[in-house]
Amino acid sequence: MSVALHRSFRFLPLVLLAALAACTKPQQQAGGFHGFPPAAVTVKKVEPQTFPVSFEYVGQTQGSKDVEVRARVTGIIEKRLYQEGSFVKAGQPLFTIDARTYEAQVNAAKADLARAQAQKAQADRELARLKPLAERHAIGQKEADDAASNADFASAAVKSAQAKLAELNLNLGYTKVVAPISGLTSRAQKSEGSLATQNETLLTTISQINPIWIVFNVSENERLRLNRAASDGRLRLPKDNAYDVTVKLSDGSTFPTQGKINFADTRVNPTTGTYEMRAEIPNADGALKPGQFVRVILRGASRVDVLAVPQVAVLDGPQGKFVYVAGNKDGKDVAVPRPVVVGDWVGTDGTNEWVVESGLKPGDPVIVDGVARLMPGGPIKVGPDAAANAAAASPPASSKESAASAGTSSKESAASAGTSSKESAASSSSKPKS
Repeated sequence: MSVALHRSFRFLPLVLLAALAACTKPQQQAGGFHGFPPAAVTVKKVEPQTFPVSFEYVGQTQGSKDVEVRARVTGIIEKRLYQEGSFVKAGQPLFTIDARTYEAQVNAAKADLARAQAQKAQADRELARLKPLAERHAIGQKEADDAASNADFASAAVKSAQAKLAELNLNLGYTKVVAPISGLTSRAQKSEGSLATQNETLLTTISQINPIWIVFNVSENERLRLNRAASDGRLRLPKDNAYDVTVKLSDGSTFPTQGKINFADTRVNPTTGTYEMRAEIPNADGALKPGQFVRVILRGASRVDVLAVPQVAVLDGPQGKFVYVAGNKDGKDVAVPRPVVVGDWVGTDGTNEWVVESGLKPGDPVIVDGVARLMPGGPIKVGPDAAANAAAASPPASSKESAASAGTSSKESAASAGTSSKESAASSSSKPKS
């Protein structure tokens, strides 16, 4: 191989690189940014607004009254008188306990009362006999005083026997266990033949479910954040927790009736670090049952003079969330990333928007459409607002009518022209040939 040919091969890569650079440079200059054309975007100037805001928490239902039905006397359970899980009314019998022992005690107390009453009658007669004699000093004063004391003792014995009889009658009545309130019953904790111990044995539980309560918890951090925003004037909360409470069920459906807050604890639970709150919901048809997990939505608060951007405009980056703002560099429109701190979601016109706590100021042109095609510092082509695009895309009614009438006239003209041509052809064909 000759020396000249060898040198040609050595300089061939440099020649190719130079040619490639020459071809690429005009393309980059024509494309604008790394060979890509400017991205068409839509911007929205953020302005302070007032939005209604809602808060959502997980809660659990419980009866507005949960009563433990316990045996108030000791004895063998003879019979269960209700259907487990059914609705019962106050005063309805639930269980019967063996009452024979208590009936015998009542009979013995009645006998004691009769004896006490007989002794009282005897003491009264003795006092009545000795009283005139004492007035005439025919008997000693001690004898008269003893007779009066015996009459008092007999009267006290009668009252004691009456009280004992009332107590035993009460115990006899406790052998028939009745519902203390109206509500839903749970399963029976003891079956027939089991021993029930006084004031200890749990027989069943009754829950009053109209209205029903929903207990939920608010974290201490969120409570502090809301209070701080309210004190700064950025959040307006309803007075005395007068929220409109809506309940969402586990299948995503919304419970038809709304409720209110009837309790808000002022102390932090040291175990969970949360504040307990409770909502009261009308539940006339009994659709909500105790123990259900639901979502509690509180409405009635509002964000005052806050900046909000559509959800699609907020992106996630390595340093957190950011938005693109339309900027200007060397006389060209470019996309400038702007880190932001977002707060809650707010709903407006059927769309979700992020409340921007910091990072933006009123009047900033935030890019809300075409974000997926943007690169930091890349050129952009700012177009009109989406609403303006829609208005521009749809012509006025008068133009549509004019076009429609013009089309109709053209069709009629063409039809008449075709008809004339056909008639001319027919007439010419009917003439005799010369």
